[in-house]
Amino acid sequence: MAEEQDQSEKTEDPTQKRLEDALKRGDVVKSQEVGTWFVIAGGTLVLIAFSRGMGASLTTTMRGLIANSYQIGLDGPALPRLFEKLGLELIAALAIPFLLLMLAAIAGNLVQHKPVWSFDAVAPKLSKISPAAGFQRLFSMQALANLAKGVVKMTLIGAVLTALMWPERLRLIALTRGDVADVLPLTLSLTLRLLGAVVAMMAIVAAADYLFQYRRWYDKQKMSLREMKEEFKQSEGDPTIKGKLKQMRHTRMRKRMIAAVPKATVVIANPTHYAVALHYERGMPAPICVAKGVDALARKIREVAGEHAVPVVENPPLARALHATVEVDQAIPPEHYKAVAEVIGYVLRLGRGLRR
Repeated sequence: MAEEQDQSEKTEDPTQKRLEDALKRGDVVKSQEVGTWFVIAGGTLVLIAFSRGMGASLTTTMRGLIANSYQIGLDGPALPRLFEKLGLELIAALAIPFLLLMLAAIAGNLVQHKPVWSFDAVAPKLSKISPAAGFQRLFSMQALANLAKGVVKMTLIGAVLTALMWPERLRLIALTRGDVADVLPLTLSLTLRLLGAVVAMMAIVAAADYLFQYRRWYDKQKMSLREMKEEFKQSEGDPTIKGKLKQMRHTRMRKRMIAAVPKATVVIANPTHYAVALHYERGMPAPICVAKGVDALARKIREVAGEHAVPVVENPPLARALHATVEVDQAIPPEHYKAVAEVIGYVLRLGRGLRR
């Protein structure tokens, strides 16, 4: 019950670290149907490309063997040499097709996930030999899905075989009375048609199964809020994560300061390097710093102030002093009251003069 409750709490999408950890453990998306499709498709291509060559090579070997059977010695070392020769010719004829089938099987895994080197998936676990766990796996959602896939595949394959073979029933019956040489071409033609239909059908099954397996795997990787908080605490020690968080905070602070400049009463600036935006209203104990910056940020503050008719007063010593001693959203220190009061008084008198 506790495990089910914990699983029900996993409502958050997995983080990138969670997905990478699953990959390191060997917990990846894997659909057997995708691998099966690649093998069947590869086998079909091999049959199309190499069937004639393999057939001709093996036919030549068997004809020579039958035609010269009376000359073949079976005593002493002759029989081992015969088997060795037949084995080498068989390997030569089938080596490339089997290699291509192996590559197709490997490709069936590579298209689903990148190569994984992990012993966690094959490590001995008591749950694998536990009768209770085996019973749960027997009646799990995965087992029901496999049963449904098997029924669907058998039904579709049966329907395909019936649809393709039923119109050919008379030709197949006629083969029993025809020339033996006609059997192989017809068999090859029907086999390729059947395999082509099976490949097309299995492509649909494989795609549907892969989507099902991916959804099931992704849901298994979901996290609870508690797990996300723990991962965040662990990640905070990573210098890369810290750098990214610092950059994000700096970006948010910059945007917030720029948005506050239009509400400022005055911007005290050094012509090129420093800018401090202050806000003051009657009744406030002291002016509040709403934005400050150097170089590029200082130029941006002055630019926004000019766009919104906020007075900019150039006072390099005061601008540097305020920038060094006051933080954003804090009141200016008492030692700067007199200098700032003179600037704000000048701005207010200037504003009244303009209104007249």
